[in-house]
Amino acid sequence: MANPSLTERTALKEWSVLVDATVRGDVIAIVRKGGIREQRAGFAVRHERFLFYPTFFHEKVNELAAQLVPRLEESHARRPDPGTVRIEYVADVVGTWAVTDLETLRSIGAEHGLAWNAVESRFYYKNTHGVHVVALRVSRLPAAAIIPEINRYQGCVSWVELDDGIDVSGAIPVLDEATMAMRVAALRNTLG
Repeated sequence: MANPSLTERTALKEWSVLVDATVRGDVIAIVRKGGIREQRAGFAVRHERFLFYPTFFHEKVNELAAQLVPRLEESHARRPDPGTVRIEYVADVVGTWAVTDLETLRSIGAEHGLAWNAVESRFYYKNTHGVHVVALRVSRLPAAAIIPEINRYQGCVSWVELDDGIDVSGAIPVLDEATMAMRVAALRNTLG
């Protein structure tokens, strides 16, 4: 049995194509507002470490940055069998910013993978101005875990607690420490 301190049950749902972009090092940040089922509180960074739960729910090609559109088909080709989810990555939060100035987000577009119209839509969603930008250090698990996609994991919600923990020991960062530090510093300089 795995050491409980090296297992993780908390997972963040994110479009599969964006998960893949973080794994390649194309982007290091996510822009979040919150899912439909998070109406009152909206999105919050509740955990310093979590698993990536790749989804295809609400994924829209016109909301992806142009450089990620050609990668969408590749991402879909990796889709697991219906009724299952492939968990392959763990992410550590290395920076968070609540951004209430829309124009500030223009200068970090290369780091999050969304088209500008998607950034604007999230920024103004529910008539509340602002989003969360979260910088992540992503690591690849030694082996993918294929889990059943049960009903309570489905729907428009950011966070899910998996029934069983997944062993994250031996996970290897996808970007080297120096590169990651430089890119996070650039985000910090821009976002405060």
